[in-house]
Parts: sequence; structure tokens; C-alpha cells
Amino acid sequence: MYMVIDGYNVINNWEDLKLEARNNLEDARQKLIDILQNFRGYTGFNIILVFDAMYAKGKQQNKEYHNGVEVVYTKEGESADSYIEGLIKEIVKKDKVVVVTSDWILQQVVLGQGAIRMSSRELYEELNNYLEDKKKFYTKDDKKDSIESRLSEEIIERLKKMAE
Repeated sequence: MYMVIDGYNVINNWEDLKLEARNNLEDARQKLIDILQNFRGYTGFNIILVFDAMYAKGKQQNKEYHNGVEVVYTKEGESADSYIEGLIKEIVKKDKVVVVTSDWILQQVVLGQGAIRMSSRELYEELNNYLEDKKKFYTKDDKKDSIESRLSEEIIERLKKMAE
């Protein structure tokens, strides 16, 4: 399963990243990449994060890989939307694709191509729910492996009395 993400759309729709971007756009991009690396680690999704460099003079398309997250910077004159549209046409032939954007027009285009759309807000909620579930799972496992979890209540009470 692939997840293709409209990077600046997400940054501008997540309040904490939006605030970060006002101070330093590079830090906001890196924070999003870090979050998606963790999400990829849990889900195994193929994640492609696309940033628009449409108005960056002389910019060539650039791809970077960060622990399984592919980060694409489009070239001058190419919007993230047009890059994503072209990418979806190829991926949807071989696998399921979720496109994350709150751009209504892009959502309609990718739906027409057979992809699934998810808003930036829905991704935020999905990530938080997923991380909360994983936190509960690991917390539960910690208790399961403790000595106390293997003893009966009676034995625990006797040990507590002996310690007093």
C-alpha cells in the first residue's frame, strides 16, 4: 500500500507544523519527515512525501530517502498536485494508493483515478490514534513481563507484609 502526501498542504493544515513553518520552514519539513518515518515503521506503508518547488527558480527535481520515506521536491514550474496526479496513474495500476491532501480539486482528481483520498486532518487523527494504540500495546506488554504480573494477589500481599 502506498501513501502519497502533499507535504505543504499537510504543514499548512496541522497547527503545530504551521507554527513551526512560520519560524523555520526547513524545521517544519524535517518534523513532518520524522513523524512519517515513525508511522512507516509501524505500518510498513510505502510513503512518498511531495513538496512543491514550483516557484523555486532553477530548481531541478530532487528525491531523498529518509528511513523508507521517499521525499520528492518537484522541479521549477511543476506543482506538487501535477506531480502527484502523474504518480498516481502509475501506482494505482499495481497497488492501493491513499493520497493525503485537503486540496479539494486534487482529491477529486485522485478519486477519479481510483485512489483513496484522505484529508490532512484525517491523517493527523489517524497518526495520533495509531500512536496511542501502540503506546497502550507496549505499556500492556511491560506489565505482562513483570514479576508482579506472574504472582497471585495473595503472594503479593504476603511479600508486601514481609517488606514492612
